Amino acid sequence: MRLAKGLLGLLVAMPLLASAEEIGQVSTVFKFVGPNDRIVVEAFDDPKVEGVTCYLSRAKTGGVKGGLGLAEDRAEASIACRQVGPIKFKGDLKDGDEVFKERTSLVFKTMQVVRFLDKKRNTLVYLVYSDRLIEGSPQNAVTAIPILPWVPVQQ
Repeated sequence: MRLAKGLLGLLVAMPLLASAEEIGQVSTVFKFVGPNDRIVVEAFDDPKVEGVTCYLSRAKTGGVKGGLGLAEDRAEASIACRQVGPIKFKGDLKDGDEVFKERTSLVFKTMQVVRFLDKKRNTLVYLVYSDRLIEGSPQNAVTAIPILPWVPVQQ
């Protein structure tokens, strides 16, 4: 019972992270056995900032290991975040808040998106990077969204 309460407390204390929706993919390397290597484009909404969607493109390793979830994906990723509606904050924002996180190897490697608020320029900044338990990668990508009033398109 104590273990169940501890696990429930841990789940409640975990930060709210976005889950990605696959938008599309392209094959990059043909594999005779298992899925092909590919580039996947995913979208996710910032869980603490209404009106912001981020688009992430990244490599996914195929083959037998990739099909079984045992392959290690490359560290490269690209990100583009856009204002898609009125921007509304859901609670306090902290610099470096984790917005999205996904495992890119069986155990030790993850890809993360973190958010910063540039108050001086009234801009949200999103950074994608990959880290590993022992040694991370310096490869990263950044995108920024100025916080502007939302003007709906007239039809």
